[in-house]
Amino acid sequence: MITKRIIPCLDVRDGRVVKGVNFEGLRDVDDPAALAAKYSQDGADELVFYDITASVEGRHLFTDVLRRVAENVFIPLTVGGGIAEMADIDHALKNGADKVSINSGAIKNPDLLAQGAQRYGNQCMVLSVDVKRVDGQYHVFTGAGKRDTGMEALEWIRRCVALGAGEVVVNSIDTDGVRGGFDIPMLRDVLSVINVPVIASGGAGSEQDFVTLFQSLPTIDAGLAASVFHFGDVSIPQLKQRLRAHDIPVR
Repeated sequence: MITKRIIPCLDVRDGRVVKGVNFEGLRDVDDPAALAAKYSQDGADELVFYDITASVEGRHLFTDVLRRVAENVFIPLTVGGGIAEMADIDHALKNGADKVSINSGAIKNPDLLAQGAQRYGNQCMVLSVDVKRVDGQYHVFTGAGKRDTGMEALEWIRRCVALGAGEVVVNSIDTDGVRGGFDIPMLRDVLSVINVPVIASGGAGSEQDFVTLFQSLPTIDAGLAASVFHFGDVSIPQLKQRLRAHDIPVR
């Protein structure tokens, strides 16, 4: 079994970390730089920073917030939100990002993944996909989970990996913020169609949910979560201790 990564996620709006349920009802959590520093000290393997309204509002990343976060962490930082062209990728990387996460930008211009991979390498290009079940099928959503693109998610993910995405974050809208566990069936289906690292996102509510994730899907690479870490329900050191107790390798 490969070494598993534990990744906290900072959903940032107007310079503050927020969190909701099923992408709705956002509430204020904390300062992103302060949280980033805490997670870095607690032993998080990586950190994800999403400027969640950049694409919806048609603007660039909050550069000042990104810089403050980057200055406070000594672990890989993935940044997403408003990444729509090569200049946005360059901007994120020059301001502290190690990898860029592309969602809506890839839907508008799939070649962006290929261009980014050619310049910076596949390992730098992360595809983020917001997925929800619609009439028994997996659909890709945009606009913070509000707009159904009508695209079938598995085929979209496969296409993006072929273009150059070196990693995929699967955000299950059905389980996001509900704290009932990761979307194992959806993740299993994604793993069956691609051979790059997959990060599970949406649904973590306890340490056991991470144990179940990695035991159920031995080839999944990482578990990403927000609220359980933000509100103290799960501490990263204790989570890693429990994973080791279940013979799940962690850093």
